[in-house]
Amino acid sequence: MLPSSGSQKTDGEFMTKADFIDDEALHAALAAAKPEPARVREILKRSLEVSEALPPEDAAVLLSVTDQALLEEVFEAARAVKRKVYDNRVVTFAPLYASNLCVNNCLYCGFRAANKGTVRRKLSMEEIKEEAKALAGKIGHKRLIFVVGEHPESGAEYIAEAMRNIYSVKEKTRRGYGQIRRVNVNAAPMTIDELKILKAAGIGTYQVFQETYDRHLYAKLHPGKSPKSDFHWRLYVMHRAFEAGIDDVAIGALFGLNPDWKFEVLGLVAHSRELEARFGIGPHTISFPRLESANGTSLPEESVNNVSDADFKKLVAVLRLSVPYAGIIVTAREKPETIRSVIDMCTQRDAGSNIGIGAYSDRYSKQETERQQFMLGDMRNLDEVIGELADLGHITSFCTSGYRCGRTGDHIMKLLKSGHEGRFCKLNAVLTFREWLDDFASDATRAKGEALIRKEIAEIRAREKDFPAETVKLLDSYYERIEKGERDLCF
Repeated sequence: MLPSSGSQKTDGEFMTKADFIDDEALHAALAAAKPEPARVREILKRSLEVSEALPPEDAAVLLSVTDQALLEEVFEAARAVKRKVYDNRVVTFAPLYASNLCVNNCLYCGFRAANKGTVRRKLSMEEIKEEAKALAGKIGHKRLIFVVGEHPESGAEYIAEAMRNIYSVKEKTRRGYGQIRRVNVNAAPMTIDELKILKAAGIGTYQVFQETYDRHLYAKLHPGKSPKSDFHWRLYVMHRAFEAGIDDVAIGALFGLNPDWKFEVLGLVAHSRELEARFGIGPHTISFPRLESANGTSLPEESVNNVSDADFKKLVAVLRLSVPYAGIIVTAREKPETIRSVIDMCTQRDAGSNIGIGAYSDRYSKQETERQQFMLGDMRNLDEVIGELADLGHITSFCTSGYRCGRTGDHIMKLLKSGHEGRFCKLNAVLTFREWLDDFASDATRAKGEALIRKEIAEIRAREKDFPAETVKLLDSYYERIEKGERDLCF
């Protein structure tokens, strides 16, 4: 639920000549950062209070830490923030790529208009339903991110109709049924009126990555007069989303484009603080994918090593600490070992992902380069990923109840900052994990999952202050009903 923002803004009113990305101030913060242990520990203590996004100056100090012992304190604090806000759950989702038609010419992207090696395709509504049936009925996903390139044929009306079709799917499974309960959208920046169309269709989170917050680099990477060449139009899209009534928004940057990757971290922090200051609500999630090879461009080959694995782990930790209430998403662009190194600081990951157009219902090689945007690093299926998460002590959550119960926008921000949302999440993670184990898990993964559920329930029973007797009694009742085949029971 959004706070009142007074009279509605027009699409251009947010944008001013002096925007909220102050290049000089961010560079100055990086130049002046000194990682004295006392200062670092004071920043870590404030982050653990989970009240608001840290100032960029504090994030710069954390980024400047090189002493290994002190860096381990940074990592442990990031893990502690994750546990405090989200407990030990990891939410999984899948991308559904519906169209690679695109009018832009981003130099790093396989979908760019000038790339003649890409096979162009836009899914029909029936094909989108087939994708949803495969995701919900065969794999077991409950949420997805709907992805399209920027093109007149895949604008707001197309996305809204696709969302309605996805939500209509209900597939029989081993014990119950599969259904997509939340459709997030990754699409081009839109006008307020277009965003209202997505809101009316039941959008979950609206996700747009700035790609790079360096305006000069941005201009080089997005040449010509394409829509994406407008830095400010993209920068202020989340302002328009809030005005349109969308109360969960997601930001991100593509790491590897800018050799000065620390600047991009500060850009994400500054963006988060701007949204907090303007609307009282920060980003629901933050993403930080690294650049991967893409068909039809040499740029990734030149830039892919700009962010080392060690630097990647540090930037994940600093983002976790700098915007402590936000969901932190690591993607299947990364190799399994890289994901393992950061998953205890993250809250979401995609799994069993296939990023070709029509890839889930239309069989073909998963890495067929002419039909997808970039290369994936983790090609494991959802069952394998969930089994590994269980081995690591993380419960996979398929919960979407908070969104449907009104725990969005400023409401969920308050719950996240107070630690109360984690209690709902723990209960719903147990219930939705039980659903998935019964409907989709292999025998080996089911055994691991059931052992983890027993541990989770024992912990819930032991935390009487957080989970009173009546709550535990209701959990037991819901759990028994789910074992008998009921679905979508939640707190």
